[in-house]
Amino acid sequence: MSKNITSSQLLGEIGETAVRLRFLNMGFQFDGRSRLEAGIDGIAEVMDKGKPLARMIAVQVKATESSRYSSEGDAGFNYLIRPDDLVYWQGANLPIVLVLYRKSDETYFWKEIAVDPMREDRKLHFNKQTDVLDGNAVDRLAALTVPKSGFGYYVPPLGGGEEALVNILPVTLPTEMFVASTQYTLKKAASILLDADEPARFDWVIRGGTFWSFADPRENVCKRIVDLDQVEAIDTAILAFHEDQDEHNNFAYLLRKALDYQIRKDLGWNKDKRLFYFRAAAENTSRTFAYEASKKRTSTEVVNVAFNKLDESRVEFVRHHAFVPRFERIFDQWYLVISPTYFFTTNGFVPHSYPGALLAGKKRLDNSASLRGQVVMWHRFLTQPERDANNLFAEVSSAPRLKFGEPPTVALATRVPEDVWGSSKKTGPEPDEAQERLFG
Repeated sequence: MSKNITSSQLLGEIGETAVRLRFLNMGFQFDGRSRLEAGIDGIAEVMDKGKPLARMIAVQVKATESSRYSSEGDAGFNYLIRPDDLVYWQGANLPIVLVLYRKSDETYFWKEIAVDPMREDRKLHFNKQTDVLDGNAVDRLAALTVPKSGFGYYVPPLGGGEEALVNILPVTLPTEMFVASTQYTLKKAASILLDADEPARFDWVIRGGTFWSFADPRENVCKRIVDLDQVEAIDTAILAFHEDQDEHNNFAYLLRKALDYQIRKDLGWNKDKRLFYFRAAAENTSRTFAYEASKKRTSTEVVNVAFNKLDESRVEFVRHHAFVPRFERIFDQWYLVISPTYFFTTNGFVPHSYPGALLAGKKRLDNSASLRGQVVMWHRFLTQPERDANNLFAEVSSAPRLKFGEPPTVALATRVPEDVWGSSKKTGPEPDEAQERLFG
């Protein structure tokens, strides 16, 4: 029997060759992979005027002869990712883009695949104007190779001058902290506090029979879980800047627990998503936070109730402003890294069962101005007690607490194109900070 090469095999080879040529014409290097590939067809390398920069992008090509894409119209279309592809990509250590090639009209569209183990949404939406794989996409593709983890990050400048805001807040620590021995495990200590007559508090950590806290346990309910004759006040710097990595991690965890206790009245903690979110005041009720922006007083609806478009009496979901916290030490300074995001519930209290699509849709609408505004808003919220201290009529607590400084700025020689951040669709008046950009 003679061997045959199927039309789908030919089309796949044509698609990969066409996309390789397109990347080369855009000024990228492109190396195809072997026939053993399982979901990555090639590696594109960013170049600057012919100079390779060792910044790589993994590329998967999907080719079609002439078929219309799902929900295709003049503005765009949808594409559903295969489940096995999504699982494979989630283990990637490179940014991944999906390129769709249609032979009949020689169109090339691309989209980044967000490498997120928590991702649930398999649907991608392509915009026929902004998601074309051509010379206009070079800056956005290059931006994908910038590391987005560690001590904050920012997209490199790509054209016009501006001031960038870094998403880290310097932390001022209490000058002293308390250590004590304890016979209890973390689980047992929590159980004892929950069973006590006094309100429980969890601004402490227990590791290896040692209790740490910024608050004196002899003066609160924690006296039930420590050896009172072994409580000692020490200089915070002794543990804050310890060289041992385990001690470093323990202290970072203590900072997160201390922050959790400080903001417990206004923010909730979701263990699964590892984020803080604004609590709803009542079921299916919006909530607004007013604060001083960089130029004037403004407000943000931090809990937003979304109603069904056809039945305005039915609540679809409730969106909460949120952020993922991470404490990092850089030399002799601790910082809180703030990654703005959103948390979704059904009524303000019950977590939404399918938040992935809602989060992806909202993220597509965010631009650099809105992200910058969120970091500014979170800074104002976290520093509200210090501003209240200047009010003679405010009730100010004397308890030790973490304090947060202004996020640092970086002066850039050029401006960053707005499409680096996603959709340029206008969703209403921009916030007061619209002329500045957030990187983080």
